[in-house]
Amino acid sequence: MPQSPPRLSILDLALIGKGQTARDAFDNSVRVAQLAERLGYERVWYAEHHNMAQIGSSATSVLIAHVAAHTERIRLGAGGIMLPNHAPLPIAEQFGTLAELHPGRIDLGLGRAPGSDQVTMRAMRRDPSSSDRFPQDVQELQGYLTGNSLVAGVQATPGKGTEVPLYILGSSLFGAKLAAALGLPYAFASHFSPQALRQAVATYRHEFQPSEQQAEPYVMAGVNVIAADTGEDAEAQALAVRRARVRMFVQKGVDVSDELADEILASPQGQQIAEMMRYSAIGSPDAVKEYLDGFAVHADADELIVVAASPGIDARLRSIELLAGVAGLVAA
Repeated sequence: MPQSPPRLSILDLALIGKGQTARDAFDNSVRVAQLAERLGYERVWYAEHHNMAQIGSSATSVLIAHVAAHTERIRLGAGGIMLPNHAPLPIAEQFGTLAELHPGRIDLGLGRAPGSDQVTMRAMRRDPSSSDRFPQDVQELQGYLTGNSLVAGVQATPGKGTEVPLYILGSSLFGAKLAAALGLPYAFASHFSPQALRQAVATYRHEFQPSEQQAEPYVMAGVNVIAADTGEDAEAQALAVRRARVRMFVQKGVDVSDELADEILASPQGQQIAEMMRYSAIGSPDAVKEYLDGFAVHADADELIVVAASPGIDARLRSIELLAGVAGLVAA
């Protein structure tokens, strides 16, 4: 059964704000991780995305190394590495290096989506059928990290014997069934793909097979959080975020005013964008805590990994701070 209350972690997209550089985003990621460490969050993860002007975490392992060098205790990891974009061996070497430099602090979440569009996939020289090998690639990667290589004569150096814990990421029954079959923790991307959450978690828990890494099922669920000192401020921030999402999906070069963004949000197409943020805790600290308590039960989750969705780094840091206060996290 999930523990109560659930653990709290953060998914950081290394957002590059308007008028900012990638370096600004990396500095902000350090600030987020340092605050999360001080406040008692479980871990901070970074997602692999490509050809997205607003997300700076494409070189995920490099960003993890940078943040790890500026923190001391908090767990850091990939949420996740899109394994079909890579051969398992270099990923084992990268995360083995991280584990040697920062022992006991590194996680490796794995997904099978491209983290990009079709054109970007071709630019990355990705084989379109590579996702079909995802289950085998996960096992090959696990073999390198445990020192039980499945490829004769090949070992990961660094990597061998580091036992970096693996997590399967997903938003469908495929990932749930794979995580269950391999006996690995399962992280559901409900912060942007909410539809199959409950069915996937139920399938995972029902089919879970214990492994050397994980004796019992363990579920993480993503949720957007905008906590502010007042509910009115939080709602204003949420509107700004929804408008920004509209602009992200509208054709490049098209100027989208606030008024036009609101019209799009009210349309059937806009409702699809809003549906991506179905699981969002928005409001005062007490209102956010009440929502997350209910969401944890709804998702049957052992851990919530929150996306601090507020616009601007100062608002995101404040949201993270307010959530920690009402969630009863223990500050270092």
